[in-house]
Amino acid sequence: MSISTDVASLQIMAEVFKTKSSQSVFEKTVNSLVKEVSYIDWVGIYLVSEDGSPQLAAASDEENDLGWECNGELKFPITNSAKQQIGIIVVRSKQAICFDVTDVATLETVAEAIGQICYSN
Repeated sequence: MSISTDVASLQIMAEVFKTKSSQSVFEKTVNSLVKEVSYIDWVGIYLVSEDGSPQLAAASDEENDLGWECNGELKFPITNSAKQQIGIIVVRSKQAICFDVTDVATLETVAEAIGQICYSN
């Protein structure tokens, strides 16, 4: 179990349930994951634009997304209350095989909460 991922998710969920602005929640999400989880090196939240293309809404480091340097990457869909995909959270690590099942479950919950609270229909 990744305690650091759980700590980061608790911080994120607190921000989500304070009903802050969506941008505030996005920034808290990317920054908390990178700060609290030692093996997470980059996090980005992409939202689907009107033309269907993904647009970066928040990133832990907008200049360096580790696209070619990462050895591990997870992606979690962000869906609204109508179950439409409205975005995606991308988590990257320079370490190989660093994510475990609890990381996946916790980050899926975070992505779901962001979509349900920030984009409820």
